[in-house]
Amino acid sequence: MNKRPNVFDRLLAVVSEVPSGRVTTYGDVSAQVVGTTPRLVGFALAGLGEDTKVPWHRVVNAAGRISLPADTPARAEQVKRLRAEGVRFSADESIDLEAFGWF
Repeated sequence: MNKRPNVFDRLLAVVSEVPSGRVTTYGDVSAQVVGTTPRLVGFALAGLGEDTKVPWHRVVNAAGRISLPADTPARAEQVKRLRAEGVRFSADESIDLEAFGWF
């Protein structure tokens, strides 16, 4: 019997396709996976362990901003990883989705 991937597996597969140096949005991921919402994508990524190979840090909100609360270790880690990949932040801490977006 063929086991079809569940919604969680499918959305993680989409996130795994985002190339280094690019970002996508929660909404764009959910648009590619039937049965999800941007919020569900966020919850799924938040539940990943520290040892995950899924590039969770490449997913931002529709305004090109990191959704994690300020002054949290996870937010600092996301910024660090994105900068290491060459993603630039503007003065207002947003990412230019025209320049760095992957959809």
